[in-house]
Amino acid sequence: MAEAILRAKHGDMYDVYSAGIEATEVNPLVLPALEEIGVDASGLWSKVLDTYSGVDFDRVITVCDAAHRACPFFAGARELIHRGFRDPSEVEGSDEDKMRAFRRARDEIAKWIDDNF
Repeated sequence: MAEAILRAKHGDMYDVYSAGIEATEVNPLVLPALEEIGVDASGLWSKVLDTYSGVDFDRVITVCDAAHRACPFFAGARELIHRGFRDPSEVEGSDEDKMRAFRRARDEIAKWIDDNF
């Protein structure tokens, strides 16, 4: 979600990439959560860090604590930023409970981006 939101808000200022610790599938609740705020998420796909080996980044931002623990150092990055958000995919309950968690994460990420970029 962070990739899509940052790209939608500031893609003219930043080249935005994202990767995880392991490749998974994009959670199907991500798409409707982003579409509700007018963010196109159709091109999102799960990538791992190796996808970008050899690429130098000005900033590396981790948005979950597990990624931050796994990658406290990122070779070539000029700046490392960590802002952990609760992982909405870990929420259990009804479909509406899960969707509410994705909306909350989306809104927290969007506000953080608005406040910091």
